[in-house]
Amino acid sequence: MSYTLFYAPGAASMAVHWMLIEMDLVFNARLIDIDRGAQKAEEYLRLNPAGRVPTLLVDGVPHGESAALLMLLAERHPQAALAPAVGARERAPWLEMMVYLANTLLPAMRDWFYAGVDGDPQGADAVQALARRRIEKAWDRLNTLLADDRPYLLGGALSTADLLAVMLMRWSRNMPRPATTWPHLASYIQRMRARPAFVEVNAREGLTDWSNP
Repeated sequence: MSYTLFYAPGAASMAVHWMLIEMDLVFNARLIDIDRGAQKAEEYLRLNPAGRVPTLLVDGVPHGESAALLMLLAERHPQAALAPAVGARERAPWLEMMVYLANTLLPAMRDWFYAGVDGDPQGADAVQALARRRIEKAWDRLNTLLADDRPYLLGGALSTADLLAVMLMRWSRNMPRPATTWPHLASYIQRMRARPAFVEVNAREGLTDWSNP
């Protein structure tokens, strides 16, 4: 099995980068400088026509979409136990959480950050206001889920849902109400940021603005 990850620091590729490190896999990493528009270069668009990160070459074949890549890697490496096995009782909640994060929270995050770019700039404030309500509603839901002192979103075991959720929580760090202002999320984030693989992915991506003291 061979992997090459095309990534941008702190972007949607971060969860995939983190997972590859978490599983101790051998992979190549290629930086895509999105500030300079490298994601729109013809060479990159041949791999990812959407012009976004991440792209993961899996045995030479390009694939995109961060949530899908997390699920694919979990399937290809079941020994890492980052997803419940097919038929396991925990499988349905895992699938539900992955789709919720990918279909509800992640698009709301994009609306928050790109309201004036993806749509009419004159309506950006209204789009951002709706996005903020959806994001904070998601933090309410996850905060309630963690209120029983479970260590991870789905209970006692780390899963791809945690990697995706924490990446999205990081994106909220400069919002009016970042995820860290919810009490159960705050302690959860503290635990997740202490994981060696999270520390390592931050070091590799040159990120210093969302780490434990």
